[in-house]
Amino acid sequence: MRVVSLVEQLFFLIEKHKQPMHVGGLFLFDIPASAKPDFVANLVRQIRSGDTPPTFPFNQVLYNLTFWKTTEHFDLHYHFHHTVLSKPHSFQALLSYVSDVHANMLDKNYPLWECHIIEGIDGVPTTSENKPNPKRFALYFKIHHSLVDGIAAMRIVEKSLSSSATEVMTLPPWALLNRDKQNLKTIAPNKRTFRGIVKEQIGTIKPVFGELKNELKERNEPGFVSTIQAPTSPLNQRISNSRAFFATTYALSRFQQIAEVLQVSLNDVALTICSGALRSYLLQLKQLPDEPLIAFVPVSLRKDDSASGNQASLVLCNLATNVADPIERLKAIHASMAMGKDKFGRMEQAEVINYSAISYAWEGVNLLTNAYPKKQAFNILISNVPGPEQPLYWNGAALSALYPASVVFNGQALNITFTSYLDKLHFGIVGCDKTLPNLEYLLESLDQQLLELEKICNLS
Repeated sequence: MRVVSLVEQLFFLIEKHKQPMHVGGLFLFDIPASAKPDFVANLVRQIRSGDTPPTFPFNQVLYNLTFWKTTEHFDLHYHFHHTVLSKPHSFQALLSYVSDVHANMLDKNYPLWECHIIEGIDGVPTTSENKPNPKRFALYFKIHHSLVDGIAAMRIVEKSLSSSATEVMTLPPWALLNRDKQNLKTIAPNKRTFRGIVKEQIGTIKPVFGELKNELKERNEPGFVSTIQAPTSPLNQRISNSRAFFATTYALSRFQQIAEVLQVSLNDVALTICSGALRSYLLQLKQLPDEPLIAFVPVSLRKDDSASGNQASLVLCNLATNVADPIERLKAIHASMAMGKDKFGRMEQAEVINYSAISYAWEGVNLLTNAYPKKQAFNILISNVPGPEQPLYWNGAALSALYPASVVFNGQALNITFTSYLDKLHFGIVGCDKTLPNLEYLLESLDQQLLELEKICNLS
């Protein structure tokens, strides 16, 4: 058995029927041109006929909110689903299916994940320019956030699929790690002794309080954001159990070229485009706050090869949505992210976690109690998860796109997550569509904001 950490427990404590705490991904696979017509049907038969038990972390069951226990019981009918979308085939039909499934809470009596193979998506546009649409199928996979953060989830994807187009994998996705015993060694969290944990925590006291003291001196510096600065906005309302999922893809080179011209990071560029899209969306609703929206941006603290658990903290970022000029917005975003990263760069992992626990304590209490429903420490969570740099395959079917799907909760009705894969950047947007109308407008606005930055940089 493994003890459930405080961070993992927090996900369970704030979880409710209307705010399930799982993350997911929509994966598109291109079926090989030489494959037989029953390629996907064979995959499904192979999965359903096998009796291979799941590997870590897919064999973990929560016990009394205190321990993770490895279970020998596996109910294939609960975890695995095969769906064929009805005609007419469309990308919107696929996104609607994922929206509905993503809204459903995972049952804590089982290992906390689900796998869906989806056919009937021939109308989904290709992510490769100047290439005809291949036949494809989709995989939607969701897993509880207590088991993985974004980096861990992406590492599981990389370790589970194959870098070879000719490798034949007879195991289901939740047991593919069995094909390489080395994967099983690196996927599990490092074991830690109680004495080591206590010693580590004691060692954080002085540096953490040193950073908290230093924060008082930084309040007047460009880029500083406080936990009480976020304005009231339409994004920060109570949510229903309804979800809308949207996805879009861009060439990674477009962001890289802008970043090179303006001497900032690719992440700064993506955040600026998201900021502009949010500004445009709220202007459309005639509800743009006078003060800038504040984003919570996850920063990975992971320094090992593990692919489980949560090893991340969050930087508060001024999105400067009250500023019309995109370059001025970019400068504010760059300053905020630089200050946050510099602060975390001065601390060890345990120090960052304890610093964050103190700094964001009131927001944690607010999430648990809803004591201040009209006040939030941030307005939106925007996450960048670096993805695989080499092509991946499942029995020869090439992975062509992976769209992340993350969490929303009361007071945070919208989430934007983007991930890189090969030469593309894939955006996944999740929102409560009963709280926020016309969320599809964000996709159009992302396009406009990217084109505007390219025009400024003389790239269009």
